[in-house]
Amino acid sequence: MSQTFAQKVLARAAGQPQVAVGQIVTVRPAHLLMHDNTAAIVGKLDKDLAEFGLVRRDLPIIVLDHVIPASDEKTATGHAKVRAFVEKHGVQNFFDVGEGICHQVVIEKGFARPGTIIVGSDSHTCSYGAVGVFATGIDRTEAAALLLTGETWLKVPPTIRITLRGRLSPPVSAKDLILRIIGDIGADGADYAAVEFHGDVRHLTIAERFTIANMGVEMGAKITVFPVDEVATEYLFAAGVPRDRYEAVWADPQAPYARELTYDLAALEPVVAAPHTVDNVLPVGRVAGKRIHQALLGTCTNGRLSDLHAAAAILRGRKVSAKVRLLVLPASRDVYTAASRDGTLAALTEAGAVILPPGCGPCLGAHQGILAPGEVCLSTSNRNFKGRMGCKEGEIYLASPATVAASALRGEITDPRTVG
Repeated sequence: MSQTFAQKVLARAAGQPQVAVGQIVTVRPAHLLMHDNTAAIVGKLDKDLAEFGLVRRDLPIIVLDHVIPASDEKTATGHAKVRAFVEKHGVQNFFDVGEGICHQVVIEKGFARPGTIIVGSDSHTCSYGAVGVFATGIDRTEAAALLLTGETWLKVPPTIRITLRGRLSPPVSAKDLILRIIGDIGADGADYAAVEFHGDVRHLTIAERFTIANMGVEMGAKITVFPVDEVATEYLFAAGVPRDRYEAVWADPQAPYARELTYDLAALEPVVAAPHTVDNVLPVGRVAGKRIHQALLGTCTNGRLSDLHAAAAILRGRKVSAKVRLLVLPASRDVYTAASRDGTLAALTEAGAVILPPGCGPCLGAHQGILAPGEVCLSTSNRNFKGRMGCKEGEIYLASPATVAASALRGEITDPRTVG
């Protein structure tokens, strides 16, 4: 019987010839991602860890990224507990403050291997579907149990097939595409479903696929995944993962789908997600002229080098509006270094941007960019819920790097196609 990507990966992991949608399977993930919340997770296990120990030293990938550098004593104490846990139990994969946002680090460092299962105590773990991984978020209690047992259960999800046709027409970007899809499907339109992307995906870079996969959870998806083609193979090789180190999986040609959608990439236009839901998607022209106080470029959704390049192409030689604070967060140390070497950070800084360390910061309202009541932020992040950036009376609009850069120039939401 023909199987979807999710069915094939879960069947293999469960040691079964095939599985059915809705079936419960027990699997042993390749890795468990954790970040600053590691302190809370391992705090549940003090006695058990003392008695049984960590099931595998290479299972966890721990990245300190959410509040870095520590903004207060409570955060610093949590970080210290994480470092003590890592040292005591010999955790092999630990990345301290400044290495980058956890999801970027997982892919950059070659942990995301096609055909494997990675779970994480963060909802945007689904990002690794960009390179053919069954990647999904789990809660802290599940993460704690995994540290002891190395296994968890998953329910085989139904699958939605999205076929892409043609190419994007810059400055329209992958962010505009995924926002458009979420606007069409709805914030709960893919609840506990796998979303497969088919068609002309070869025209999308891994960075673009990352942006799309990252936001799959914003339409409720369990996983969001792309096939492993030549583009992915070359990226993985550059990340230190040669072809003989993984076995890629993809859906059978006649696989059963719960729903099928098709998008003409050339027909898309710049869009924004207006407050206070990610599926409140509108053409940028509908909100053009809306005054903004802060612009945020970066996060795990759009903090890669190509995203910074897109913004710098608009801002180079110009000045950000005096009424706008432009914050830039490269997704990792590697991105920061590359952008520094090629002059991108200099161009952004000269335009008036404030460069922040690679981390999450303003995205979750932790620090470094909290909004004041009545303020409006245009952001390349993935969520615009009320209070997301630390203030329930603030407003967050989501958009692409090009739209954020163009809007920062004028001090109001701007269609990037109107800026030379």
